[in-house]
Amino acid sequence: MNTPPPATPPPATPPGVPPPPRAVAPRVAAADRGATRIADRVVAKIAAQAAREALATTSGAPPHATVTVHHDIARVRVSLELDYPSDLAAQCAAVRRQVALRIEECASMSVPEVDVDIEHLHSAHTRTHAGRDRRLR
Repeated sequence: MNTPPPATPPPATPPGVPPPPRAVAPRVAAADRGATRIADRVVAKIAAQAAREALATTSGAPPHATVTVHHDIARVRVSLELDYPSDLAAQCAAVRRQVALRIEECASMSVPEVDVDIEHLHSAHTRTHAGRDRRLR
């Protein structure tokens, strides 16, 4: 049975003599190390979730967002279904603020504009009649 000889430790430096310098990798500037890219669909999911947060209570389909990112600038379009009658302008403004804030916080992107499309309005009156008609059939 052959066993390798034990490894010998490096010789100790005598007292008062500094140890030999270690090899250190050269520093690379941050811009030259690479970049983090966040996919458009990820930013769109952040925008849709932010719109949901801004609308707290809503009936209908959840908000849908599409995003185009160019460098660190995100252009956002959010599609909503809202209840009517309600203050549509205030709800749209809340969505714009929340979406821009969340994307800036989570993705570190500038959001110069958020377009809000209201796809459907849900009336409380038509909703109750539609529910009644469904139950009668």
